[in-house]
Amino acid sequence: MNIDLLLQNLTNPALLFFVLGLLAVQLKSDLAIPEGSSKFISLYLLFSIGFKGGQELAHSELGMNTLVILLFGVFLAVIVPFYSFFILRKKLGVFNAAAICAAYGSVSAVTFVTAVSFLESLQISFGGHMVAVMALMEAPAIIVGVLMLKIFKKSKKEEVGEEKMSFGAIVKHSLTNGSVLLIVGSLVIGFLASEKHAAGIAPFTTDLFKGFLAVFLLDMGITSGKKLSAFWKNGVFPFAFAVIIPFINGCVVAFFSPYITSSLGDQLLFSILAASASYIAVPAAMKLAIPKANSGLYVPMALAITFPFNITIGMPVYLYLIQYFA
Repeated sequence: MNIDLLLQNLTNPALLFFVLGLLAVQLKSDLAIPEGSSKFISLYLLFSIGFKGGQELAHSELGMNTLVILLFGVFLAVIVPFYSFFILRKKLGVFNAAAICAAYGSVSAVTFVTAVSFLESLQISFGGHMVAVMALMEAPAIIVGVLMLKIFKKSKKEEVGEEKMSFGAIVKHSLTNGSVLLIVGSLVIGFLASEKHAAGIAPFTTDLFKGFLAVFLLDMGITSGKKLSAFWKNGVFPFAFAVIIPFINGCVVAFFSPYITSSLGDQLLFSILAASASYIAVPAAMKLAIPKANSGLYVPMALAITFPFNITIGMPVYLYLIQYFA
């Protein structure tokens, strides 16, 4: 791994603002983001991510090979949170398990961009459709997380006074959840919008994104800092999960991805997408959809453990395995 690339990512302003939020709590500062502003920023990030993903999807050539690649990405976004939920549920409870499994089923755009830079430094080509794959993997994982919560929350009768819902009603409720509906709806709108119309709102969807992301992660840092004791109270389990499960995901996909695409670059990007965890879209969605989930668990796990692990150790290992299996 190029040391300059590593330092560039570890000094990313968004990451540093998250650290600043953690530091503010430790210093007992009164720094805080107003609740109304925080909710707006969460909605904005979901809107922007969904819309830009739809645009990328619209620009992809939807041939049979591309369709198979897109479907494989969606499959990963469904199966990873599904099995992760059952690993997490007994140790961390259904609310935290639902949020964390959604984060690890979804993807990290920053990790993806880092992987692209890694490939470019090695002069390994990849398909432009992989950006669309990344965009499509956001929403399914969030839906699975909300769906698993609804199913197991009812079975455990954690909500007293609520009638048991049918499976169909649970699915409908998951799909119509505000955060899920916004990111899926924005994806569809971005797909349907013309380039001219998309350019008209580009200053809002693109130019402001990094600034809002920095403020959002500052807020997540403050929120996480206040709840960080829960991270340590759960012992080594959250740390172990944040390293072992992504590593297993990346290695397994490194083995199977040649059956999906012959492109070495696409294979590595699939591995890193399977191994990464969302600390933007999913926290924004979980803040609205599952407020009882402890952000002091799922944000530090994704941002402070899985992210640096993937960019330092994960990517070189996944690439080695892909070339070895080949």
